[in-house]
Amino acid sequence: MSTSAVKSLYRRSLKLSFDWAVHRQLWRGQAVYIRSLFDANKDVRDPRQQQVLLRETEKLLETWKHPDPYHAPTAPGGNKWERNLPAPILPYAQPPGPH
Repeated sequence: MSTSAVKSLYRRSLKLSFDWAVHRQLWRGQAVYIRSLFDANKDVRDPRQQQVLLRETEKLLETWKHPDPYHAPTAPGGNKWERNLPAPILPYAQPPGPH
């Protein structure tokens, strides 16, 4: 199992846990616990055992996937996305009346 795969899995785990606990002080305890789980398996060298751990973690992430994940307010999908956009510039129009 490559280092980049483990890093990606770890990062996805942290992001998923943040979907369930949006407040950082609540999330921090979960982040420490997730790190301890990854650290517990850092010395596994058998490729088959690594693949098993990878598959089990993927299944666990799929199980814990949040139905309405957190989006930063100003990111696409966030509640402030495209709020207060500048008014569109309309083409010049003649005022009504005689010409």
